[in-house]
Amino acid sequence: MFATLKLLFVYLTLGFPAGVFGIPYSLMVGNVRLLYRVAMWIANAGVRAAGIEIEVTGLENVPAGRPCIFMCNHVSNLDPPVVLPVLPGQSAVLLKKQLMSIPILGYAMRLGKFIPVERGGRRDAAQASVVAAGEAIRSGLNILVFPEGTRSKDGRLSTFKKGPFFLAMETLAPVVPVAVSGTESMMRKGSSAITPGIARVQLLPAIEPKDFESREELLRAVREEIAAALPEQMKPLEG
Repeated sequence: MFATLKLLFVYLTLGFPAGVFGIPYSLMVGNVRLLYRVAMWIANAGVRAAGIEIEVTGLENVPAGRPCIFMCNHVSNLDPPVVLPVLPGQSAVLLKKQLMSIPILGYAMRLGKFIPVERGGRRDAAQASVVAAGEAIRSGLNILVFPEGTRSKDGRLSTFKKGPFFLAMETLAPVVPVAVSGTESMMRKGSSAITPGIARVQLLPAIEPKDFESREELLRAVREEIAAALPEQMKPLEG
């Protein structure tokens, strides 16, 4: 639990003043670029304070000058603060709607065009999320999405939701599959305890939605790429 306390200490000590001063400044200048960079530095600092080392490979696979959709497997609550700061450019995230209600942080995420997603399968809510994400991409932002929709229970890659692939086919933004490993044993689902270690983030070659006739074909291609890059104990059991 000591590692968890160190991470929380960094986030609370640095995050609160960053929000108090950064949000008014962002409103005054009309953009959140500086606040975003500070937030990513704090996110990374908290992870490092908890004893987590991050190894990143494949940055050369990110298409230059084009907004991308990063699609990542999801095994731990540590995945967002591990993955998001290492992505190039500025990214918005599809995340649980409840997180938007966190004081200060929720408002900052709205400024950053983070997209709330309602659980439960309401069609109109899902469509609204796709529309908001499309607008963020067209404004020049990347999108980070965890297409499994929730954390894997056993660390293995599970089934993907279709929503992110509607988004990809609608915007034709390149999809960069991302395979994250190591975090599944650092902070397991249902636990807040952090075990220090090495988190590995592998950015795989971009996939162009225009090369596929349907979202189902695109979904299979992205999932197969992520599955192939994961260690054996994290690969899906089927097939």
